[in-house]
Amino acid sequence: MKTLKKISLLALSIVLFSSCYSEAVVEETYVDPEPTITLGELMSNYELWYVDIERTRGNGYIPFLQTAFTVSFRNGNLFANNNLVGIGDAGNGFGSTIGYYDTFNYELEISHDVNGYYRFEVDQLSSNEIRLYDTSSNLSYVLVGYQRNSFDYDLVFYDNIHYFLQEYITWEKIYTSEYGAINEFDNENFVQFLPGGGDGNFQSSQDPKGTHIENIYWDYTGIYNIDNVPGTNYRKYLTLDYDYLGNEYFELDVLDDRTIELYHNASGTVYRFRGKGFIQYKGTNKLRESKATIEKQMVKISNF
Repeated sequence: MKTLKKISLLALSIVLFSSCYSEAVVEETYVDPEPTITLGELMSNYELWYVDIERTRGNGYIPFLQTAFTVSFRNGNLFANNNLVGIGDAGNGFGSTIGYYDTFNYELEISHDVNGYYRFEVDQLSSNEIRLYDTSSNLSYVLVGYQRNSFDYDLVFYDNIHYFLQEYITWEKIYTSEYGAINEFDNENFVQFLPGGGDGNFQSSQDPKGTHIENIYWDYTGIYNIDNVPGTNYRKYLTLDYDYLGNEYFELDVLDDRTIELYHNASGTVYRFRGKGFIQYKGTNKLRESKATIEKQMVKISNF
């Protein structure tokens, strides 16, 4: 940002008949008002900064930003929520400490515990939006500021639900409604959602409830898709495409960060599954992708 502006008026030379005169250069210098808030104050004014992956620009990625759902800048300490499970509760909502930061004018320096040192140029896009630009990699990330009590945690869950499903080693069935027609999915007690190819692969098992994770035998495999439900951001369609066995369709709701509910369209049965074997991400072993990238990667299932 420029704080100094100069205005110069070119010398005017006017010739009238045989007379001439010149007007000397007039130069006026003034200084813009100083910013009322420093970069450090701006970044700490918002408790959570959501990493808007959809607005990332450049090739490659910065690991600790590509992993995080939110980052927080608190008294020189850098925090991140790398998991959806526990977000809002872990570290009083800030997540885990992942490094340190400092600000100088319009630059941000970060020393990450694992990824090392980064220096960013910071542009303020709006009252609660900033862009971090890494000149060394030509990458930029947009962060959107929120307070913890006004952050829409539910929307973050649904907007990133494929990552949420992968944060447990498996999901164990804990409830089957008494109503609904008998169907083959009644017999399946475990479902595992695997990363890869966007929405990627899944496995399911008919082992008895309570079976230890390491002892589960996966009876079926296939690919799964997650699709939007028109008119709402707080429900999704889930399609399980079994290898050689056809598809199963569900409406998917998140009840809490450990429990999901599946409504089986064909039978009218409701199932609930609980996450088992939480996988904690610490900054390098899970990278978020834009929706466009996921769309290109995944094997699309025709389900309607």
